[in-house]
Amino acid sequence: MLRFLHAADFHLDTPFGALPAPAAAARRRESREALFRLADYVNAHQIPLVLLAGDLFDSAGAYRETGEALAEALGRMKARVFVAPGNHDWYGPGSPWQTVSWPENVHIFRERAMTAVEVAEWNAVIHGAAFTGPEQAESLLAGFAAPADGKLHLGVLHGELEPPRPRYNPILRREAEESGLAYLALGHIHKRAEPLRLGDTVCAWPGCLEGRGFDELGEKGFYLGEAENGAVSLRFVPFARHRYEILRVDVTDREPLAAVEAALPPDTAGMLCRVLLTGEAGDAGAGAAAVEAALAERFDALEVRDETRMCRDVWARAEEDSLRGLFLRRLRQRLEAADTEEERARITRAARFGLAALDHRDLG
Repeated sequence: MLRFLHAADFHLDTPFGALPAPAAAARRRESREALFRLADYVNAHQIPLVLLAGDLFDSAGAYRETGEALAEALGRMKARVFVAPGNHDWYGPGSPWQTVSWPENVHIFRERAMTAVEVAEWNAVIHGAAFTGPEQAESLLAGFAAPADGKLHLGVLHGELEPPRPRYNPILRREAEESGLAYLALGHIHKRAEPLRLGDTVCAWPGCLEGRGFDELGEKGFYLGEAENGAVSLRFVPFARHRYEILRVDVTDREPLAAVEAALPPDTAGMLCRVLLTGEAGDAGAGAAAVEAALAERFDALEVRDETRMCRDVWARAEEDSLRGLFLRRLRQRLEAADTEEERARITRAARFGLAALDHRDLG
């Protein structure tokens, strides 16, 4: 039995531009620290093979010290490490793959075609290829077939499965089915995908190692695999210290802070959370700023957005024979004609700010 770890999409040196500068710097530092935590995991669990499926750097021009940190972490692993560069960290002049000195246990696939490394002690062959530019319009698996020689054949690639636009190694299902690989370790898709069997080949994307924004939600980590007699089994291992979550809370006829507290998970440590207040609220809104201030210390970062609708009682005042009534009637007409939720939300905000101005209130 051969045990292996499959990870991808570290995106080291991500700018984290949505965070304040100190928090962004801390996240970049933590991303490098995660490399050494990963090395400790590999060694503690005596994993002999590591497959890294590309986009380990956020760009081909990553900082040299970041490349050196990755090289040091991979060199600490008591394992054979195989890397297939992707579209963000493509192999080429000036990239860390060429400018950094990589340890002997690390093999970087350098060619825009499948090449092989035989590992006799495992009776195995590791196959892989590299992006040599920011796009790869043809499948790197096209025409490839591992020999039926009784050896364990594993592949590592950065790419997609039959995408609508062929830009990032568009692998066809039949190419995977005909590959002769027991396992194809893939990168590029940041959301973990359940293992997919195509013919006799198991394919999987582990997702990114750490979420970097609210488009990368939930638990992040890697796959731990076992290969025996040509059969492969996988187990997902959550590894990230931080996770992004979006929480929708209906505050209709409820006190907003209490409604949010009731909806929170028991453990918010390590969470970067966006809370969306929905449902109906009065003309002053749901008090998003107050909710955020009350709960901020429980999270690594917290953002509370008011997406409530104005309750019917407020719109009913459009029938008043007053400036307030005239203002609400005109906005109500626009609200009824609105085609999108975004437009309706914008009109609701305008109504609330207008009513606050009429009442000489500070809406925030």
